[in-house]
Formats: sequence, structure tokens, C-alpha cells
Amino acid sequence: MSEWKEEKVLNLCSLIVDCVNRTAPTVNYPTPYKMIRTTNVRDGKINVDQVRYVTEETYKLWVRRGKPEKDDIILTREAPVGEVGLVTTNDKIFLGQRTMLYRANPALVEPKFLYYSFHTSYVKEQILSTGMGSVVEHIRVPDAKEFLIKIPPLKEQKAIASVLSSLDDKIDLLHRQNKTLEAMAETLFRQWFVEEAEADWEEKSLLEIINLVGGGTPKTSIAEYWDGGIPWLSGGDIATNHKDFIIASEKTITQQGLENSAAKLLPKFATVISARGTVGKFCLLAEDMTFSQSNYGILPKIEGCYFFTYLLVNYVVEELQSAAYGSVFDTITTATFRDATFAIPSIDRICEFETDIKKYFQKKLLNRLQIRNLEKLRNALLPMLMNRNARVI
Repeated sequence: MSEWKEEKVLNLCSLIVDCVNRTAPTVNYPTPYKMIRTTNVRDGKINVDQVRYVTEETYKLWVRRGKPEKDDIILTREAPVGEVGLVTTNDKIFLGQRTMLYRANPALVEPKFLYYSFHTSYVKEQILSTGMGSVVEHIRVPDAKEFLIKIPPLKEQKAIASVLSSLDDKIDLLHRQNKTLEAMAETLFRQWFVEEAEADWEEKSLLEIINLVGGGTPKTSIAEYWDGGIPWLSGGDIATNHKDFIIASEKTITQQGLENSAAKLLPKFATVISARGTVGKFCLLAEDMTFSQSNYGILPKIEGCYFFTYLLVNYVVEELQSAAYGSVFDTITTATFRDATFAIPSIDRICEFETDIKKYFQKKLLNRLQIRNLEKLRNALLPMLMNRNARVI
């Protein structure tokens, strides 16, 4: 087996940049210039869907020290500590506060191998141990340059990175397919019920079209209510899976917890929406689930029309946000749904739409389940390959 050695990350990079310690002035309209904050780096990815924008002048000023390029690695030094993302485009982005940028020297280390190294327990333990104080608060810049990386010869680095990145590429492809399917479904909804709406359609309150279900939380002091086989959703679970199927929750409850609390079990394909905290985020259930009182469950009053209901919620939320000039709701209440109205055609037309649209969501769910399986495979392979328990030939 080939010999591996330890190297400081400082010696493997052609550029290491810590961001400026102040906030760039942003604008409230989209521009080509995006600021990557610590909140945009999660689970190995850089999410540019909810970035802040700046002017061209601000961008030019902020990137003088080093413009992020494709295959650069971004590490969050604080809030939260130790999230890592790989830059996958040459978009005009720059780093916000409390982040570090690493640019691998390709003559010494394969960039994606370095990226995957940051996800090993060996490097993660170093990251966490450098936090200041008894509680991890932040990573000092000098420490961020001293992390030790275990590396094999360059050829083996590239082989390992190729295996892991091929799985990530497939995962990304499935995510893109799901975004396309979502966009197609939204377009068809608008075509059927907005663009082709007829004058004789009856305007109804949303509460005449849907059933709103409140959530609940079993007592946390009673252990028998928790860690069972029933998924229990928090607002964070819903926000993470916004406009997607949610297939798992961070916490679960028991049947005893369900029966002794205000929590309610929603069926597969029901919609859930966050009412406080990260307000206005919503998703579809991939299986029967419960949820906290900070959220609402939404069921169709027209039997079986789960996907029409989901797309109706999507349309109404967008309209409400537009009316508020893009701002985030403070809270969603029963009155929010009562006051929102929508022109409804015959039940037969809605059922016809449900039949036509169902295939888009069935494909989305299959993709989502495949993503989960690929992520499990990648997460199992990564430590095996990086700890030399398996080898790529």
C-alpha cells in the first residue's frame, strides 16, 4: 500500500485568505455580485439561493485580497464553526465575515481531495479543538493555517477524489432535476389556475379550500415520549427541506408521546409550513409525520388533491411575500389563510390537474430517496478511503 504523510494545510495551498472583519454594504435587489456568508455554507455545499447582493464597486473592493475561484474551499470560522464548502462555479462571489478561503496547489494536492479531507474526523477534531474557551466559539486565523492533512501520492489522491466526487455529481444532478420538476409543476399550476382563470370562477378564502392542522410537542421531560419511530418536525427541519420532500427528521417521538400531546400525525403527501422562526418555509411529507406547534399542517378539502394543495400554498405564499416587498413574515396565523383568497374552478378540473401533475411529484420523491441512498454511500466510503481501510485501484 502507498505511503501517506502528514502536511500542514499551509504547505498545500497556493493561497489562504481570511476575510475582512467587517460587513460589506448590501443592496436589496439582485446583482451579479454575491456575498457568501457563514449561513450559506452548510453540509459541504455553498448555497447561493439566499445570498446577499452588493454593487460592482463594493465587489471590486472586497475581492482585492483574493477572489474565490472554482475548486476553492471555504471554511466557516464562527457561527457556525467548521462548515466546509467547495466553490463549484466561477461566479462573481466574495467572502463575508468569519470565513476562510483555501486554494489548493494542484502540484501538491488534488483540490477535491483536500476538500474531502476537511470532512474527515481527523481534521474535524482539529477544527473543533482550536475553538477559543470551554465552548467552541471561533477558529483563530493562525490555527486555521496549521491543520494537518493526511495525503497519499497525487495519483491516489485523484483516484479517491474521483470516486467521491462522482457520487456528489450524481447527487447534484438529482437536485437539479428536482428543481426543474418543481419549476414545471409551478408553471402548470399558474397556467391552469391563473393565466386561464375564467370570470365565473368563485373567489374563496383559503380556509374554504384547505384544512389547517395545528401541531404539538410531547413533554421533553418524559423520556418515554421521545426517540420512537414517528418523525417529529421542527421549523428547522422544514426550512432545510423548503419546497422539497422531507424524508427524515432530526427528532422522533413514540406512539405514547403522540397520544399524550397535542401533536398530530399527518399523512404522506401532506404539506407542512413554518409559522414562526423561519416563517413561510414549506415542504411535502414523504411519509406520515408529526410536527411542532410552531408549524401548521395543511390537508386538502378536495379528497386526494395533495399536490394541488401544495402548489396552491406555494402560489399564495409568493403572492403574500410580493405584497410585502419581499420581506419575511413575522408570523403566519389562521387569519393569514382566512384572508388569502383564490379563484377556484370546478372540483372536476382540480382533480384532472391533480392526475396530470402527480407524475412530477412521484419523480421528485424517487429522486429524493435516491439522493439519500447516494449520500449514505458517499458518507460510508469517505472514512474508509481516507483512513486507508479501502483503496481505489
